[in-house]
Amino acid sequence: MPSKKTNLLLAPSGDHPLTALMLLLGGVTLLALQDSLIKFISDSTSFWQIQTLRSAGNMTLIICLALISGGFKLIYPQRRLAVAARSLVMVVCMFCFFSASPFLSVAQMAAGLYTYPLFVSLLAAPMLGEYVGKWRIGALMMGAVGAFLMLNPLADAFSLAQLLPIAAGFFYACNIIILRRYCRGETPLALTFANGVMFFASGLAGSVVLSIAPLSLGLQSTMPFVAIGWPAIGMAVIGFAALCSVLNLFGNLGLTRAYQTADSSWLAPLDFSYLLFAVIWGKVIFDSWPTANGWLGMILITSAGVITAWREHRQESKTKPVKTAAV
Repeated sequence: MPSKKTNLLLAPSGDHPLTALMLLLGGVTLLALQDSLIKFISDSTSFWQIQTLRSAGNMTLIICLALISGGFKLIYPQRRLAVAARSLVMVVCMFCFFSASPFLSVAQMAAGLYTYPLFVSLLAAPMLGEYVGKWRIGALMMGAVGAFLMLNPLADAFSLAQLLPIAAGFFYACNIIILRRYCRGETPLALTFANGVMFFASGLAGSVVLSIAPLSLGLQSTMPFVAIGWPAIGMAVIGFAALCSVLNLFGNLGLTRAYQTADSSWLAPLDFSYLLFAVIWGKVIFDSWPTANGWLGMILITSAGVITAWREHRQESKTKPVKTAAV
């Protein structure tokens, strides 16, 4: 019989809404802090280096958790190709998300990523055969306006790098589509371990390729975080990578378990609290605060996500069979 320490890593025993709420809020808090710390250390490392170190820590922690929770079967996926495809999509997502980190505030990065429900709505029709009605279309338009206000493309300081977090939102939506269609039967540890393997392999490959065949000095100076392979490493980078590994693992496990133990249509709007925590950590770590346009953009993006989640809940309610009393 598993102990209370490890039962969160096993299959859920039923719905626990209050526990799910606490797990979700804890998860988004940890992930927002992790993303802020990676931005903070980006001047001293590279995307490839930090991902290699962080994913190595993730895999080590996951193996330890699996050993005390039920064995290696917990990290072995049932549908290997689908899980690998999902992990590759997440690598591209995080590349887009962190590529612009030296140029954008944490709030701008978060707002771009959290356009993902809008892309889920767009992809749901062709990929899942779901109906996209006027409410979802309205939410799409509202989210697009919010993203426009956050990015402010008419400003003199605008650059195409500011579109990268929105690209991250698109790939995160692709990840959700794959999860919905192909990976519902996988354990949280299997999905997280597969991500760790893919991030480690891609981080190591990027570091080697860019070290052997470095990009031009112009690109290295413009986007050093992704254009440099393996810069000189210090104890600070190793320490931050270890801390981010712990935050990433337990943040993602918290979110995964939350969605396994409560109605996703109820939790999804609360997921947008990530934006609030991103703003808080941005203020604490960088003393950065969104502009008035930034606040309005985040409110519109969050509202669009809540509307999308509400409509999904309505659609699910309509398709569920009506229970009749026994006679």
